Amino acid sequence: MDIERTIARELNIKPWQANAAISLINEDNTIPFIARYRKEATGGLDDELLRQLNERLEYLQKLEERKQHILNNIEKQGKLTSDLEKEIENTTTLVELEDLYRPYKQKKTTRAGKAREKGLEPLALTILDQKMDHPIDEEAEKYLTDDVPTIEDAKKGANDIIADIISDKASFRRFIRDITIKKGKIVVEPKDKEKSSEYEMYYNYSENISDIVQHRILAINRGEKEKILRVKIEAPIKNIEFFLEDEVLINYSNVPEVLDYNKYTETFIKKAIKDSYKRLIAPAIEREIRTILTDVAEDKSIKVFKKNLEQLLMQPPIRGHTVLGWDPAFRTGCKLAVIDKYGKVLDTAVVYPTEPQNKVEETRIIVRDLINKYDIDLIALGNGTASRESEQIISDIIKGTDVKYVIVNEAGASVYSASDLARKEFPDYDVTERGAISIARRLEDPLAELVKIDPKSIGVGQYQHDMDPKKLDESLDGVIEKSVNNVGVDLNTASATLMEHVAGISSKIANNIVAYREEHGSFVDRNQLLKVPGIGAKTFEQCAGFMRIYEPKNVLDSTCVHPESYDTALSLLSLYGYNLEDVKNGGVTINVDDMKKISEELGVGEWTLADIIDELKKPGRDPREELDTPQLRTDVLDIEDLEEGMILEGVVRNVVDFGAFVDIGVHQDGLVHISELVENQYVRHPMDIVNVGDIVEVRVLSVDLERNRISLSMII
Repeated sequence: MDIERTIARELNIKPWQANAAISLINEDNTIPFIARYRKEATGGLDDELLRQLNERLEYLQKLEERKQHILNNIEKQGKLTSDLEKEIENTTTLVELEDLYRPYKQKKTTRAGKAREKGLEPLALTILDQKMDHPIDEEAEKYLTDDVPTIEDAKKGANDIIADIISDKASFRRFIRDITIKKGKIVVEPKDKEKSSEYEMYYNYSENISDIVQHRILAINRGEKEKILRVKIEAPIKNIEFFLEDEVLINYSNVPEVLDYNKYTETFIKKAIKDSYKRLIAPAIEREIRTILTDVAEDKSIKVFKKNLEQLLMQPPIRGHTVLGWDPAFRTGCKLAVIDKYGKVLDTAVVYPTEPQNKVEETRIIVRDLINKYDIDLIALGNGTASRESEQIISDIIKGTDVKYVIVNEAGASVYSASDLARKEFPDYDVTERGAISIARRLEDPLAELVKIDPKSIGVGQYQHDMDPKKLDESLDGVIEKSVNNVGVDLNTASATLMEHVAGISSKIANNIVAYREEHGSFVDRNQLLKVPGIGAKTFEQCAGFMRIYEPKNVLDSTCVHPESYDTALSLLSLYGYNLEDVKNGGVTINVDDMKKISEELGVGEWTLADIIDELKKPGRDPREELDTPQLRTDVLDIEDLEEGMILEGVVRNVVDFGAFVDIGVHQDGLVHISELVENQYVRHPMDIVNVGDIVEVRVLSVDLERNRISLSMII
């Protein structure tokens, strides 16, 4: 198989692009580095496409390794023919490959294996040859031995061998798998009909395999795992048996419409076909189809999770504020933490405005004192237990002031606050105080804070706890890596946890950078990275462009211009009458009419030239600033205040296959069903319309106070 051409065809790119990307990956270049700094080599392949390419490359390399192992094994058995070799070489999936290998694979002791050991294979092949001119019983009598005492034993063994031969035929399995996916159904039943559960909608439920959507597959899988549901595949058995009979039975008629089978073997073989399908093929095909459905569903859900996570990580920071983090609770009190505009903790406190203590007046005094003492202008309120009661109190406290508050999704904050990382970062604060600090910091710089938390705890996925952990973790790590490198990190303030996601930087090297910084003071030059233990020329090449210094000797160190392109940047500035001081003072205006001419003159590719120009115009720009900022609030709304037809502004908190959940400020996210996202337009997936973090206008369709559910529409 030509891996480069296969990948190019699958990803709809040119073979030379695939070849270039594969070469760069094989040379230990990271995906972010290739995407940003090797655009000329790859023809501008972006981060997402490169990750897909790398995933397919690993799969196809694994496939090729497996092919060689199988070919060698079959050759050792002396059974490798040129046709079989060609068929194996042309397979494109591991499933197809294993189908071809099945007849030659060393098997555990089976009924067919035992029958072969008893010498019954010649009888089975004679029957399968379908040229007998006498009853099978007469033929079977020839094979009676101490191990095969009766004719029925001989016939049973022959049946088992024929069933095994039919089961091992790769083309049969391929057809059965395909037709079951096209025409079969997935059938779900409750294990206990009397027992109510959240899966009641799947009691006595069936759906075409070809129609079932991903989130239903994952829900059914979970119900089965929890031993509430029983799931099976209902195949088009008549079609399958007709196909097998047509393939296995020899028709001696010269007229295709007329069936003339061997009268002595026909019934026996038909029985063996039914046995082969029911006992050997169907269970295996059912497992394979369930695996295929689950894999597809997981891939789609991971795709949704990745997009949601990226939107969450790329939320704009709210800079330049002194923030009060408020972690709400009832019995144990609300934990407060004040942080300055750099994220440094200034103060902490605990207040008890909620049940059972109800110290509202004391809370009002403590919070106002903190606001006045530290000039706090923003409160970050976690959305957990007691947040509604806390919001009412905050709203009362800040009336008549310039202070505003923001509801912050605190998912994962408790996980972080109890972690070793949090203990190391804030050894002088207890678990509860760390939670409030994390909530405040999420507002100031969401990316820097959220990378400290397992993405599965952040609450923007669907059925993430039911997926293959390895596959999910690898995908989400890729999103974090992409986001961190897209934004870049401040070399002088970034935590080791943030820096370990920079291209080429391991956890050990990230800690070495922090240690170097603590010993030698702030970095003033990117080249100082080469003095950090573990960073050689290759690592420096990969990471340097993503590491920023905001008070550098050379202003280019605060941009994403790579050090390898500094000379080009200086030549470009000179060409247009500028210098580095102009860049430092806010950027320059460079309008290139003929990119090709200038790129040739400077000896640099057009993609790289365009990126350099963008950076010189807006040095140190943050791509997150182009997105919607969080909603700042001064007043509170309850679910009881909602009325049908109300128009409200909200923030998209999560996007799933069937719609989007929107926070409208009542402590219960409302659902905009996929059918209510846009008027008179088919929506393939909600992500085509909205993303996590989007600020949207919605109309209240209905409110179910008893079930605490809100239905919304974006069709105003």
